[in-house]
Amino acid sequence: MMNLTQLVLASHNAGKLKELQAMLGESVQLRSIGEFSQVEPEETGLSFVENAILKARNAARISGLPALADDSGLAVDFLGGAPGIYSARYADGKGDAANNAKLLDALKDVPDAERGAQFVCVLALVRHADDPLPILCEGLWQGRILHAANGEHGFGYDPLFWVPERNVSSAELSPADKNQISHRARAMALLRQRLGLK
Repeated sequence: MMNLTQLVLASHNAGKLKELQAMLGESVQLRSIGEFSQVEPEETGLSFVENAILKARNAARISGLPALADDSGLAVDFLGGAPGIYSARYADGKGDAANNAKLLDALKDVPDAERGAQFVCVLALVRHADDPLPILCEGLWQGRILHAANGEHGFGYDPLFWVPERNVSSAELSPADKNQISHRARAMALLRQRLGLK
């Protein structure tokens, strides 16, 4: 069990910082890597695990603090797991709307039965930059891809991701509800267990 009071999050995304801090609770303060550097490391890994570790080590090296990184994305069965680690950059970095349009186009004649997908989140925590034993926690959230966007909440592919257990798209869930059942929530629940947080 690790005794932590502060962690640096390997992300400049304020929304992700807020979401993960809410899931982590009060006992650990999450700080943004943006306090220490504006430079993003190149994500050269070929898997969520490799990229999460790479980002965590980089954040620990820059900040001198234990670091937490999240690498997440959408894996669509019909597309062989794509967009996968390239989820955020699927439409060449043109943003969420372009990513969603490209995905809908790739699946335009695919029937519902073959539109299965999962959101994937890998959290990597390192005590220091050269930690030989990173803590890795994975969360998967199963669903399928809709034929059109639906809902106003969330970001990324949320409007296209159908959540069968709630009968709504991810973008129709309230943020509090999403934080209970999402891929990130599942990975964070495992991390809290590993850290012995109540």
